Amino acid sequence: MAAIERLATSDGETVAFMRRDGRAPTVVWLGGFKSDMTGMKAQALDRWAAANGHSFVRFDYFGHGASTGEFRQGSITQWRDDALAIVDRVAEGPIVLVGSSMGGWIALLAARVRPERVRGLLLIAPAVDFTEFMWAALPSNTRMQIDREGEWLRPSTYDPEPYPITRELIEDGRRHLLLAAPIALPCPVRILHGMRDPDIPWAHSVRLVEALAGEAMLTLVKHGGHRLSGAGDLRRMTDMLQALLVETTDSPTAMEPAGDTVTE
Repeated sequence: MAAIERLATSDGETVAFMRRDGRAPTVVWLGGFKSDMTGMKAQALDRWAAANGHSFVRFDYFGHGASTGEFRQGSITQWRDDALAIVDRVAEGPIVLVGSSMGGWIALLAARVRPERVRGLLLIAPAVDFTEFMWAALPSNTRMQIDREGEWLRPSTYDPEPYPITRELIEDGRRHLLLAAPIALPCPVRILHGMRDPDIPWAHSVRLVEALAGEAMLTLVKHGGHRLSGAGDLRRMTDMLQALLVETTDSPTAMEPAGDTVTE
């Protein structure tokens, strides 16, 4: 595994990242809310990049994993800016963004800011605008608590400890909502979503496809959950990435079969 490197940001924090040198486009992994760059999908992409000689970068947002900062002080703006710092100062040449859950939203926001760099997007169960639909689903007493106290500790099915949902996160999220208007991007978008996702319903990705003004394709996994981290799911992810890279690269070269890079 590549060594962890650190990128100093303008606010005095550091973003932890790992990179693998290889040919372009550089694949950049954007993880989900409260996840880090050591997750199964990120590791599967790293194995795929090693097998195929592709440039690959993964990183932790502010307050996540090995990066500095306190999670409860994070925001969509902060995490988008972390992604842009990686795109601008670490990833070389043209890029393909692969975003999971919240990372799908961050990928779309980053692509709108750096359209000249982005060749394509692969989004896995993208949680676009999740702060707003999470807010709408909260009972009124919980919303009142967040307004009054500034945060609420939300139980997690993925983490033994609850995590804070802050008033600032909700308010900041409203500055970045995408689904209310057409989303113009100059690159193709591929989406993978499980039909048994309890966190982000697959119909949300249908709505995203409808909002995207350009070319987009949605693949549904009938029995797939939110994480899509089983061996078959990981193979499907790398297959979709390979196809997207071939489609968006001027002179594609042969790649190793994706199945060879995934272990049970």
